[in-house]
Amino acid sequence: MLFNSFPFFIFFFIVFFVYFLPVVRSRVKLQNLWLLLASYFFYGYADIAMIPLLLATTVVFYIMGLWLKSTMQKGKEKAAYWISTLGVCLGIGVLLYFKYLGFFAESFALLFNKMGLGVSWSTLNIVMPIGVSFFTFKLISYIIEIHREHIEPCKDFVEFATFVAFFPTILSGPIDRPNKFLPQLAKNRVFDGATAIDGARQFLWGLFTKLCIADSLATITDSAWANMDDSSASTLFLSAIIYPLQLYADFDGYSNMAIGVGKILNIKVARNFNHPFLARNIAEFWRGWHMSLTGWLTDYVFAPLNIAFRNLENLGIIFAIVINFILIGFWHGANWTYALFGLYQGLLYIPLILSGGFGKRKKLRPAANGLPFRKDVYKMIGTYCLVALGLVIFRAPSMSAAFQFIGGWFSTSLLSAPQFLNVKVLIAIAFALMLLVLEWVQRDKEYSSQNNTLNLSKMIMIDIFLMALIVFLGAFGGNQFIYFQF
Repeated sequence: MLFNSFPFFIFFFIVFFVYFLPVVRSRVKLQNLWLLLASYFFYGYADIAMIPLLLATTVVFYIMGLWLKSTMQKGKEKAAYWISTLGVCLGIGVLLYFKYLGFFAESFALLFNKMGLGVSWSTLNIVMPIGVSFFTFKLISYIIEIHREHIEPCKDFVEFATFVAFFPTILSGPIDRPNKFLPQLAKNRVFDGATAIDGARQFLWGLFTKLCIADSLATITDSAWANMDDSSASTLFLSAIIYPLQLYADFDGYSNMAIGVGKILNIKVARNFNHPFLARNIAEFWRGWHMSLTGWLTDYVFAPLNIAFRNLENLGIIFAIVINFILIGFWHGANWTYALFGLYQGLLYIPLILSGGFGKRKKLRPAANGLPFRKDVYKMIGTYCLVALGLVIFRAPSMSAAFQFIGGWFSTSLLSAPQFLNVKVLIAIAFALMLLVLEWVQRDKEYSSQNNTLNLSKMIMIDIFLMALIVFLGAFGGNQFIYFQF
């Protein structure tokens, strides 16, 4: 059930109506139970066969959280450490089995065969559950936070299960942390008109960026990759340049819709993007890109590694960053292209680390005319180009395809007009450029169309205009969100 489909609107209307019924909203347990049932229905609509896995992992980690806390209260620190480690390993184990087992087995079999060892491997028919990368990270962080004594274990199973399965975020995030999300489920949520209107407008903005920008830009990027041998160099190059904007409009669109739905239900969902294309270096970019994932790995992977390698000084930071980004790459899928993508991102940090600029956060300030300084513009363009090059590797089905795609740029046809252009794509490119302008103008806002200073009539006019663009240029029930595959 896609956010950009009519079944979702029907589903959400029913959820909203029952959720705020007086008899339900006055009882927190009823609200949570209704949210849990709605979330399992939503997840089951996507893949009903995977509900037992979601339920089983939820039960196991619920029991494990109580067990861990009980052990800690008894002063058994070593036993608590091993319970916490077991929880982390179980979460990683679920992820490894469903997402990576077949990939690594095939890779090792291929390696041994090249060494002449004659190993055979029959691919297991393991179906990867949708959203497994997201809800396993929720479960792992829950155990770690209990062990670090940052949170108390959740004693209400329905409350805990709702946190794990919350329907706006279970398929593609953002990845909420238990210490911020669970307290919201412990109290009644009443309807807040201002918050709900802001959430509806954020949802509308996400719907616009998905349907009118991302799906239209996909026409040229998908065609370029599908017809790589027959595409001109200019087509391949344009595809590489616009793909970061397509990915951003798609994933940020989903995140804005998920956050917007949460606001309508008076639940705060973690922010996932913070104007990443205003970044002047790769560190600034990743501080604003897929923030719930990068923040998760920073806290649970990079920080411990950085402490472990602290005696190596800059070299230790480089090791920690590179390992962290290889894991970020592999989190996206079982393909060596993702590992190479992560390695590439990690290596881009080396000049920052060696120059002492890694930890510095310089506020982005406008020039006297309100525009960014020319020096900052050059840095933004340079960072964007580095990101675009990395996303070629990210988008490629294989490493050979990535190198072939990049090699295709070096041809005299680079000066020719790109193929696959049509009016809708040109409009989408114009909207994408408009999006970049709005990113600058609205850099202090949570999302690009947010505005609390306009009067009600002007805000309504803007919303009606966006709706009209969606109706005339969007494609309901069309392309899935890119991050569904992760």
